Amino acid sequence: MRSNNRLARVECDLHNLPVEKMWTLDRIHRDLERVVRAVLVVDVVESVRLIQEDEGGAIQRWRTYSAEVADRLVPAYGGRLVKSLGDGLMIEFPSAPSAVQAALALQQLSLASNIGLADRLKMRVRIGVHIGPLIADARDIYGHGVNLTARLATLAGPDEIVVSADVRDQLVPGVDADIEDLGECYLKHVTNPVRAFRVGVPGERPLNESDAIDGDLKATVAVIPFLVRGVTAGSSVLGQALVDDVITALSRSQEINVVSRLSTISLGGRKMTLDALALHLNADYLVSGSLVASGEHLRLKTELAEAKSRKVVWSKTLRGTVKGVIAGKDELADRLVSDICNALMAHELQRATGKALATLESRTLLLASINLMHRISPLAFHRAQQMLEALIERSPRLAAPYAWLAKSYVLRVTQGWSDDALADGRRALENTRRALDRDPTLSLAMTVEGQVNTYILKHLDVAQDRYEAALNENPNDSLAWLLKGTLHAFRDEGKEAVRHTRQALRLSPLDPLKYYFDSLAATAALSAGQYPRAVSLAQASLRLNRVHTSTLRALITALWELGREDEAREAARDLLKIDPNFKVSAFMERSPAAPFQLGRVVARALQSAGIPQ
Repeated sequence: MRSNNRLARVECDLHNLPVEKMWTLDRIHRDLERVVRAVLVVDVVESVRLIQEDEGGAIQRWRTYSAEVADRLVPAYGGRLVKSLGDGLMIEFPSAPSAVQAALALQQLSLASNIGLADRLKMRVRIGVHIGPLIADARDIYGHGVNLTARLATLAGPDEIVVSADVRDQLVPGVDADIEDLGECYLKHVTNPVRAFRVGVPGERPLNESDAIDGDLKATVAVIPFLVRGVTAGSSVLGQALVDDVITALSRSQEINVVSRLSTISLGGRKMTLDALALHLNADYLVSGSLVASGEHLRLKTELAEAKSRKVVWSKTLRGTVKGVIAGKDELADRLVSDICNALMAHELQRATGKALATLESRTLLLASINLMHRISPLAFHRAQQMLEALIERSPRLAAPYAWLAKSYVLRVTQGWSDDALADGRRALENTRRALDRDPTLSLAMTVEGQVNTYILKHLDVAQDRYEAALNENPNDSLAWLLKGTLHAFRDEGKEAVRHTRQALRLSPLDPLKYYFDSLAATAALSAGQYPRAVSLAQASLRLNRVHTSTLRALITALWELGREDEAREAARDLLKIDPNFKVSAFMERSPAAPFQLGRVVARALQSAGIPQ
């Protein structure tokens, strides 16, 4: 049971079968297939020491554990056991969420197996998960992704799970898992650093954002009435109530079009093919499912199918209560909507990966660029801008691509990647003007103009006008609510700041950009003197993105104002590790809050905690 030997054998497989040769074998051997799979690697920590301590007991515990995994857990989560190497396992899954759910189950099984044992005898596992293109046959999987997964496992400590950014992008924080950003990590035999995340059992329900997409580039989703089993009286009402909730919640998402309930309900109960449903409803994606009631408990088994390819791209089983659904108080609909939106965006990005821009559909270009733009990676960010520019060249009359390109320039400034903030601000405004020339009602373009005037030009009155114009056009634009709330915070209008950011959180259910909303909500709490809330929001944000320096500034300030000075100094050291050249004077020069009381409070706390003046 030697961990290093197992990893070496995985790498040996890869070196003996280079990717270039795989394509030759594919032409010769029909059983080889190019697939996208999630790979899970389990590794026993200190397996050599365990054998030395108790050879017979260690072997028996591993055999019991691996048998339980193979016989029960792998089938339960739709996986396939690829290898069992004596002190480790390799398992493949069709999706990242199912692999992570299986990893959490494997983690819990390991913890349970150690109950009552002395610490020196406990068998602890570490797990790595990655999703990407692989070569598979009936017995094995091959490719760079296998090696990467094995290396990710080495980042995990005992009883920990570490996943790649590609896996994290398909998870909903707080629903699929509790997620903590580990930053850019260097792995053996992997040339470039890899963004990694530690995941655990999900905790509280998160609140997040969604951004706006308009026009014909939106994907169209139809929700087919759910089949209802297990109840008699009121069964149709129960199914209709849940479908209504799902359609209502989906309609709040500005990234998709939703077919009216009046259109979909007419097809309920009919046996129609996927092609026929898509044709009648003019839909790109179809959501369908069955609802089973057992007493007061509900189980919804649902799936998302792409009409064009006729493939199920996502499926999941969710649970709720009968009373909650009927009363409209159950979170089942919101959880389902979050999963649908994330699966749809991930599928569009997967379609775009590795393909020439000229061959991609316009809808895919837009949705994939939005996904990449928010990955907090310069390389992914550059690819997103290339996609938007290609889409504009292809469809110059559409408004949305200009608005998203404008937002990318603002994000480049706020992420610290810009060499000339004023020039990027001008480029952003040029693109918002082009967007509004094509669609004067596009709230995203107005919101981005507010961002430019807030963070780059410091014209706060103009920024407020643009945010208000955006909300007049679209009262459900969560990003406009969030940024307007932050503007109030900068101007020491704490009550309004908290009210606006709370509304933003309410309107943005379960989006992967939770860290950004929590970060700005922490600033709003600072301006209102709600320091415990500011600490809680900042810490939640940092768990998802530990390199967001503005979040650290909010945390340092709140801790210092609460008298938790040692913790504030520790957070200040973390900030300087990320940005060694950061100074209080630079903050005061850049921050829109500098002329106000909030700016002075933050500057004082930063300097007191050890940030150089």
